[in-house]
Amino acid sequence: MAQVPQTFFDALAVRTWCSLALRALGRAREEIDAINVYPVADGDTGTNLYLTAESAAAAVEAVFEAHNAHDRGKPALADAARAMAHGALIGARGNSGTILAQLLRGMAQVLAADSETPHTDGEGLRLALRQAADSARQAVAHPVEGTVLTVASAAADAAERTDGDCGTVARAAYDGARAALAETPGRLAVLGRAGVVDAGGRGLVAVLAALVETFTGETPRAVPVAAGPEHARVVGATAVTSPEIVAEVSEVPAAPLDECGDGPGAGGPAFEVIYLLEADDTAVARLRERLDGLGESLVVVGGDGLWNVHVHVDDAGAAVEAGVEAGRPYRIRITHFGVGDVHTTGAERPPRERAQRAVVAVVPGEGLAGLYAEAGATTVLARPGEPPASGELVQAVRRAHAREVVLLPNDSDLRHTAAAAAEQARAEGIRVALIPTRSAVQGIAALAVHEPERRFDEDVVQMTSAAGATRHAEVVVAERQSWTMAGICQAGDVLGLIDGDVAVIGSDVTATAESVLDRMLSAGGELVTLVLGDEAPETVADHLETRVRESYLAVDTVVYRGGRQGAVLLIGVE
Repeated sequence: MAQVPQTFFDALAVRTWCSLALRALGRAREEIDAINVYPVADGDTGTNLYLTAESAAAAVEAVFEAHNAHDRGKPALADAARAMAHGALIGARGNSGTILAQLLRGMAQVLAADSETPHTDGEGLRLALRQAADSARQAVAHPVEGTVLTVASAAADAAERTDGDCGTVARAAYDGARAALAETPGRLAVLGRAGVVDAGGRGLVAVLAALVETFTGETPRAVPVAAGPEHARVVGATAVTSPEIVAEVSEVPAAPLDECGDGPGAGGPAFEVIYLLEADDTAVARLRERLDGLGESLVVVGGDGLWNVHVHVDDAGAAVEAGVEAGRPYRIRITHFGVGDVHTTGAERPPRERAQRAVVAVVPGEGLAGLYAEAGATTVLARPGEPPASGELVQAVRRAHAREVVLLPNDSDLRHTAAAAAEQARAEGIRVALIPTRSAVQGIAALAVHEPERRFDEDVVQMTSAAGATRHAEVVVAERQSWTMAGICQAGDVLGLIDGDVAVIGSDVTATAESVLDRMLSAGGELVTLVLGDEAPETVADHLETRVRESYLAVDTVVYRGGRQGAVLLIGVE
């Protein structure tokens, strides 16, 4: 279907742009991954950009759905722009994704400056592009030319030299970015040696091409990915990776930069550390100084109390501790580059042996993430109100590095997301079995009977049977008045949900939990699993354990601390 051009930059244009950008990055993901040699040749820039854009697009969709649910029409430009920036911030992956998040945040600062303005024009877009480029450059501890920062600045410069509507400004920005991208191999030595353009810059050009299509309905011309006549190949909307380029990139180490600025050498840092951080501006300023002394490729983006921190270090623990001193870090992701991995040449890099089988699970809190990890699972953390996207699940399946993977979504709302991720992983040659677990307690039951030595089909059957035999419940606090299966609840009421439906409405967490547990055990059971959230009363676990011990013979109870998991309490009965 042809794209309908947008005359002004309004909320609908934000939504359209995010959708088109996500589609463009999805098509170009493999191509961008293949030319990723800076700051480390870890081949994930395209994937990280896609995941970041996916989070931004999902946040914007959520704003539109909320307005539609209340018959309020489309949201204001400010609301859509803020949602785009926030979604990108919490979903940012890698160095490139973190910078893209700051670019979108910079644009949102201009687009959302006046909450009453329904739309902006070409002048507003020019200002937004300028703020985006400047704020992204400020977020990077040591900006290097020939990277996505150079491409962003060129786009803003070209836009400032142009008069006209949003379509005219967007096309000028795209043309400026495209020209700057073609020059990146001459500005950054490692790109020149590899014979490729900057991967992050290539991704930004795709995002700007989507902006042009948003306002004009036209798809800009193809973008070169390689430098020099020997690689004079271009790719358009469809991702086509040149085998010659892949082979050459795989043989190029992330070598030290001489006149082009600082960067990782062949013996660069061992870990990439990324986390979200709740902290004030003063604490973040101190954090920047400390992390700058610990490592390199430091990018800190965000504001208003929420930040996304990215750094490459040898001491991952020190980088996390610095975040703890500054505020509250969470959604912590640590990637081990490893000796003989992305910092070495293809000839030196030993192939990593795939495991035969792995389990990938979505978990709602840090406590459960630790429990699942101890049991050998690769985890994806789902924060309250921040469900993982399919791309994040695919990335976790890849990270598990196994021939066979059992996927546990642990949430009925993630069934379709997990199915899409499983399908994509299967297309990459990985055997994936999706067990439709609806709660983390069902996942615990499945993981308890997991035996990698069994035949894959037998293991999946046993895990599925264990999960299916586990009834699940949760105790939550109602956020608003609503109709339920148990009657009308008010904001602040304590709700007990059994197998997804509200069964009990109460005013006290412990009393409601006891009522829920009694209903579940009335049908029998052998093991009760309690997972306590951060907001659970200190005495609730002891009270429920005593209740089970005194009232139900031969029923055992196990208690875990789930951390910040959304629900006050999760209950499982096997």
